[in-house]
Amino acid sequence: MTITADTLARIALQAGAVIMDIYESNFDVDQKGDASPVTAADQKAEALILAALAEADPSLMVIAEEEASEGRVPEHGHRFALVDPLDGTREFVSRNGEFTVNIAIIEHGRPVMGVVYAPARNRLFVAESHNSGWQAEAAPGADVPTERTPLRIRACPAAGVTAIASKSHRTPETDLWLDKHKVRETLSAGSSLKFCLIAAGEADLYPRMGRTMEWDTAAGQAVVEAAGGRVLTEDGTPLLYGKRERGYDNPHFIVYGDVTPC
Repeated sequence: MTITADTLARIALQAGAVIMDIYESNFDVDQKGDASPVTAADQKAEALILAALAEADPSLMVIAEEEASEGRVPEHGHRFALVDPLDGTREFVSRNGEFTVNIAIIEHGRPVMGVVYAPARNRLFVAESHNSGWQAEAAPGADVPTERTPLRIRACPAAGVTAIASKSHRTPETDLWLDKHKVRETLSAGSSLKFCLIAAGEADLYPRMGRTMEWDTAAGQAVVEAAGGRVLTEDGTPLLYGKRERGYDNPHFIVYGDVTPC
């Protein structure tokens, strides 16, 4: 079976409804073994996504954050999925709305399709392929929208670029990198929204000089690359996926809109 981008979008919207039901309640916050927060929203959304992906394509192996945190990572070939059911749990806990559902399809190390959905903001970002993506307004649990706006990075502003940095995980290394570049302003945002704001032409540059996991970044990378952006490591090579030898974590990377890598 072949999963389409609309299938991924439908699953993300359904997961968003589960997340928002819990977001609007008095939920508990637990800690995982690495001291990061986890809530029922992470767990229930992941269960929904895994079941829906299994129904859509039983042969698709899926690496999902909460399963991986318990040591359950399936063997996979060149094609597999990466899922973060609630990227930005700290943003979820602080109730600032900057959290997302991330689902991506990987082939030969590259994210070839992906969805990032921000249910508290009704913003849906979809990468249909490596060079075709769209965004739309969509409420949690709604049907996949048919009114869609193509995603495209903006031309590099002559007055200087707008960078975007992590709200909860900004590091001194990130600030040092930004200080060396012609940055007019720096915005803060949580979760994979940072990738999506570049894809939507609302920012130009996102350096991430801190630890991330593959499920954190794959869907966002699919979206920004579909819009014409690039995601490169510090040595200028593409950020790749399926890095089992690293435990599926990422090296430092920079997301570029219409900006020359440097």
